Amino acid sequence: MSEDNIVSLPFFNATRAVTINAPAENIIPWIVQMGVNRAGWYSYDLLDNLARSSAESILPEHQNIQVGDLIPMSPDGKDGLWVKDFRNNEWISRWDKKGDTTWIWGIYPEGEAQSRLVTRVRVKYQWLSPAILFNLLFEFFDILMMRKCMLGIKRRVEAMSLSES
Repeated sequence: MSEDNIVSLPFFNATRAVTINAPAENIIPWIVQMGVNRAGWYSYDLLDNLARSSAESILPEHQNIQVGDLIPMSPDGKDGLWVKDFRNNEWISRWDKKGDTTWIWGIYPEGEAQSRLVTRVRVKYQWLSPAILFNLLFEFFDILMMRKCMLGIKRRVEAMSLSES
């Protein structure tokens, strides 16, 4: 994935993938609108979306994404990851401005009606930072949360694709 060199020697490095029965242009809107006080994370909403249900539809007000935009991960919308780069219907990379974290989403076509959605998170811990507790918890729960997130995206995209056909 294109932005892997931002975080050198990460302590946490996780790649996850799921096959979705839909083309990339049906998947990317769900990724673009993610975030706290946006569409949510399509995971365990009680834990990661302030107990609000994640969106079940495309939210037009969250579809315009630009390099430099903040994807909020805190309730006040001030903390999160910044959009570093993207290529529509192919990939989005997000990072913290210190270069300690990247979160990349890639969509790889597998024929005309199927795509592979891949995400990679890389984190370099700052052991003396107050965020270390969050990072350590994140590491242990990431597999559960990310699995639920990716399956949530898959379910939403495929349901939308079925209703349009």
